[in-house]
Amino acid sequence: MVEPNRISVHHVLGAGLVADVLLWKNWRGGVAVLSSATTLWYLFERAGYNFLSFVANVILLLVVILFLWAKAANLLNRPLPPLPDLEISEETIAKHAEVLQIWVNRALAIAHDIAIEKNLFLCLQVVGVLLAISFIGSLFNFLTLIYICVLLSLSLPVLYDKYQDRIDEKIHVIHGVIHPHYQKIYNIVLSIIPKRTTKEKKVQ
Repeated sequence: MVEPNRISVHHVLGAGLVADVLLWKNWRGGVAVLSSATTLWYLFERAGYNFLSFVANVILLLVVILFLWAKAANLLNRPLPPLPDLEISEETIAKHAEVLQIWVNRALAIAHDIAIEKNLFLCLQVVGVLLAISFIGSLFNFLTLIYICVLLSLSLPVLYDKYQDRIDEKIHVIHGVIHPHYQKIYNIVLSIIPKRTTKEKKVQ
């Protein structure tokens, strides 16, 4: 049976601005992200626009606008462009550094288990994930893949939040079907590993 307690998707996503955008509680932000992603995908994928030239032209346009605005403000005694003091705080850098450290340590731990501990099952899992990523990457180019990820991130959380009970019930059924087969494969792999190690010891 599915647990009666519903998961707060908004809380899982961080309960902040990102969660509001992904769940379309902040519909203006959702529309802005969707329209920006669609525009960029169309420019670079369909129109054949070059990314470097696009960034250079956008920066050039902003510089010219700000320069003309500042000159006009001096001549007409108007206020200067309202540019905030743009700087990255040490707290923001430290927070992102901690997140990066966690991910790097996880990757190093996986590499250690594969190379030193000779964890065959973990190695097969990593190989399977990399093969899946390689297969998906062969179907789409990188920009299209990012655009698809944006579309999925703006649709899947909303659908799950709305139909959470039905989706959890289906996932529970699928898990009940797949788990026995997964457990059989896991036991087979575990039974193979000691045999190989004992054979290696005998050879030595």
